Amino acid sequence: MTDLAHSAESAAHKLRRVKLLHTAIWAVMAGAVLLLPVAVWFGHSRIALGLTLLVLGECAALALNRGRCPLTDVAARYTEDRSDNFDIYLPQWLARNNKRIFGALFIAGELMWMWRWVGRPGH
Repeated sequence: MTDLAHSAESAAHKLRRVKLLHTAIWAVMAGAVLLLPVAVWFGHSRIALGLTLLVLGECAALALNRGRCPLTDVAARYTEDRSDNFDIYLPQWLARNNKRIFGALFIAGELMWMWRWVGRPGH
């Protein structure tokens, strides 16, 4: 195997590893956003707080990296592809609209939590 072929294979392997890690982290974050209103609905405020802090931590990481996931920059080292999902195993439409979809769901979950908290007796 030539050095060039080995290098391309190595880059492809590294890209797959980054995409798997990115997808796993995305799944945890998406799960947190989707579980937030469930926790709120059942009155589990500590869980809702933990989920909120997890998502806000991710938001901080994105903010510190100009709105991009740091893993996107890592994946970019291993490919010239710049499609919306070059760095993650998601359908292109979801990768393109990820922040809008999950941002709106997160805000909805937070509003639901605030509504439940304000509506509690004694508040």
